Amino acid sequence: MLAMQYAFTLPADYDMAIIRRRIADKGPALDDFPGLVFKAYLYADRHARDLRSREHRYAPFYLWRDAAAMNAFLEGAGFAALIGAFGWPSLRTWSPWAAELSPTIGAAACATQDTAAIAPYAALDALAEEEREAARRAVAHGGALAAIAAFDPTRWTRVRLRLWRTPPMAPADDGTQRYAVGHVSRPGVPAA
Repeated sequence: MLAMQYAFTLPADYDMAIIRRRIADKGPALDDFPGLVFKAYLYADRHARDLRSREHRYAPFYLWRDAAAMNAFLEGAGFAALIGAFGWPSLRTWSPWAAELSPTIGAAACATQDTAAIAPYAALDALAEEEREAARRAVAHGGALAAIAAFDPTRWTRVRLRLWRTPPMAPADDGTQRYAVGHVSRPGVPAA
C-alpha cells in the first residue's frame, strides 16, 4: 500500500464554498476507481468554529493498493483537471505501517492529521509496532473510523491520519491539523 497527499493553501479571502461545491460535484468520480482503497476529500476553512485552522486548505488524502493504481490516477484526466484548476502540486507519499479502516468510514465528517520527525537511529521496528497498536486502539476503542500511520524514509517523518464522525476533543494549539471531510471514496473498503 501507499499513502499519498497533496495540499493547496488557498488565499485568506478564498470562498471555500467553491471547494465544497467541487467536492460535491467531483467526489463520486473515484467511488469505484481500481486500486484505490480510499480517498478522503479534506479541506480546512479558517473561519470554521469547530475545526479551527490557520489557513484555508484543500488537501485530499489517498490510500492506494499499489504504485500502479496511484500512477493510473496521476496519469489520468481527473488529476489533469485538478492541475488545471489549482496548479502543479507537490505530492507527499508515505509507506504505511498501519491502515485500520472501519466499514463505516464513509460517515467521516472530520479528520485530524499530524506529522512528526523520526529521530535519527530510532528503532523503526518498535516505532512501527507502537503506531500499529495506536491505530488499532483508535478504531477499536477511540471512535476513529479510520487510522493511518505511515512514514517517509526520504525525509524521516511519520504521519498519522484519523477520520472521525465528530471532532475529537483536543487543544486547538496541539500542532494537529484539523480538516472537514467533504466526501469519502472507498472502493477498497468492504461495506458493513
